Amino acid sequence: MGKPDIRFKGYTDEWEQRKVLDLLKLLTDYDANGSFADMAKNVNTMDGSGYAWYVRITDLENPKPLSELKYVDKLSYEFLKKTELHGGELLMAKRGDIGKVYIFEPRTKYATVAPNMYLLKLNNKVIPHFLYDYFVSDEGNKKLARLNASSTMGALYKDDVKNIDVIMPSIEEQSKIGIYFQSLDHLITLHQRKCDEVKSLKKYMLQKMFPQNEQKVPEIRFEGFTEAWEQRKLGELYQRNTERNENLIGYDKTISVATMSYKDDGNGASESSLSTYKVIRVGDIAFEGHTNKQFRFGRFVVNDIGTGIMSPRFSTLRPLNEMPVNFWKQYIHSESVMRRILVNSTKAGTMMNELVIPEFLNQTIMVPSENEQAIIGQYFTNLDHLITLHQQKCEELKKIKKFMLQKMFV
Repeated sequence: MGKPDIRFKGYTDEWEQRKVLDLLKLLTDYDANGSFADMAKNVNTMDGSGYAWYVRITDLENPKPLSELKYVDKLSYEFLKKTELHGGELLMAKRGDIGKVYIFEPRTKYATVAPNMYLLKLNNKVIPHFLYDYFVSDEGNKKLARLNASSTMGALYKDDVKNIDVIMPSIEEQSKIGIYFQSLDHLITLHQRKCDEVKSLKKYMLQKMFPQNEQKVPEIRFEGFTEAWEQRKLGELYQRNTERNENLIGYDKTISVATMSYKDDGNGASESSLSTYKVIRVGDIAFEGHTNKQFRFGRFVVNDIGTGIMSPRFSTLRPLNEMPVNFWKQYIHSESVMRRILVNSTKAGTMMNELVIPEFLNQTIMVPSENEQAIIGQYFTNLDHLITLHQQKCEELKKIKKFMLQKMFV
């Protein structure tokens, strides 16, 4: 049938074509125990407690805390024993993203499959991780996509699956390929977990290293700092930024406030309108008035990337004196710090909240010494660096995996 472009040393034989049902049986909880199938259909699931995890597609797509999983009691689990899961099994979606395949990773001692998925009960002709990687490769993906397109009534039936062709090598080569992609997946998961851990640490420290609820000192401080933070009016720290683009900085230096990054292609503005744009320099703050669950009244973003220009519809302010950018980048962006200030200095606009600058400059904020600002700022910069590092490593590994999935399968 053919050979892949990249192979492990010592393997030269052509891959063979097999039918899926030569390799496995598809089971659901409806097949669980013969005459007890009807009872299995009516299993009552319990949130947060029970004997066995009742695994659903949503649990695999968006992992939840154990307390939010669905469980079945011990008696129900006995009727579902044929679809019990231990780890490493393949599951296939019957509904929703039809045909999508998952590798089951155990989170509880006992688990069984919910009726919106098939359990792929493999025989000894195929390695689970090889078959999983085949289905996520371009070739396997195309076949599953055709299943999705041809499925009737929004569901996948066994007859839809049984004639899928799988092109595969010897069991030994399957094992090597499966282990290789397992190792890649492990590294991706490792860096993603590290990234999430650092993000959680940052979120926690943002709450603990800035004073909350009108307090004068934060809960956590670096050694050597004991003085109370000073209450300052924002008008003592910032002024309205009125600098216009008179020197015609090019559209390639247009800054996106939402992401605080340059938009090389500008934002669609004509060359003639560039003189109306505002100049924003390092340390300047821009108000982004779109609201969401995290930022109920809008948010400030500090320019830490360099001189640029931005749309005149955004309100911007400039520090009266040079201040540690790394500190203010985190501090004035913090919802818990700025909520009271923005409640008193914003008004609802047509599409987003608008900043009332005189009111904003009249609000007060707690400020530490410049030395403490610098140390706190550097601490959060280091955390951001770690987050970026793990994200980049994750993306690199995903690109490698995507490339190798194209090259290591026929």
